[in-house]
Amino acid sequence: MPDPTELLVVGSVALDSRDGPFGKVKEELGGSAVYFALAASLLMPVRVVAPVGRDGVEKVLRAFSNKPIDARLLAVVDAPTYRWTAHQEHGHNVDMGSADTIYDHWDPAVPADFSGWAFVGSMRPDQQARAMKLLHRTRLLSADAMLSYVRRQTPEAKDVLKRAAWFFCNEEEFAALGGHDPEQFRRQWWLDGLVIKKGPQGVDTHTADGSVHVPALPGHPAFDTTGAGDAVAAGMLARWLSTGAQRSGLQDALVCGVACASLTIESIGIRGIASATPALLEERMAEVWECMKRES
Repeated sequence: MPDPTELLVVGSVALDSRDGPFGKVKEELGGSAVYFALAASLLMPVRVVAPVGRDGVEKVLRAFSNKPIDARLLAVVDAPTYRWTAHQEHGHNVDMGSADTIYDHWDPAVPADFSGWAFVGSMRPDQQARAMKLLHRTRLLSADAMLSYVRRQTPEAKDVLKRAAWFFCNEEEFAALGGHDPEQFRRQWWLDGLVIKKGPQGVDTHTADGSVHVPALPGHPAFDTTGAGDAVAAGMLARWLSTGAQRSGLQDALVCGVACASLTIESIGIRGIASATPALLEERMAEVWECMKRES
């Protein structure tokens, strides 16, 4: 029997300061690698590659403890952990700036023989592209976008897009990258799959087989939408991979991604997805399927 395909995430560890309807939080643990790993670990083991400062390492290791998350490739860097500041209104984060000098002190390092599935989460695009060059042997290489970085480092963001087989973005990021028609965009960039996250309207996925829509799940609070996109990607990729990665399983994988996002946004920061269980995820997936039946 061949070894099971591994899942790996390269991304950010963040200490977020945000305000919104939920109140204010200061130096709340977050980051694309953290949200992705917590969501994916509900379905399968996941390896994490990310930089973290000495001021943040205890928080992230505590969040990962007792979960099937391999944090041995976390790089503890002599620089402040990435900081992100945002204001949330109407379920949308308004980026108020970041402090990302940690990326100037970090050289991405991945296992030399890694050939599984990899997700390169949102972080500074020049570092995303560096990581993706190292992951050229992967069976599926996916990446995400972040609007402020797309605008600030457009050529580097397009380099990330060029290297990805699957690409995740929201509608604003899609437009900032020159997108108008999703299928035309997918073909232009030679993508196997394009996932457009639409917040309360759900998720649309475009492949050569056509498009698949999964609605967002009503009936649960959208308390803090930070990390929802990372959870969508984690749930989708981990479910699809763990169920055989067949084309016929894509809709089921997307349902899992939406369920992971629902679990994430009903609490502040990582608290919802960190406290979730596989059984709770299955229940939430059943709710998404039921919602889809009502809409059809």
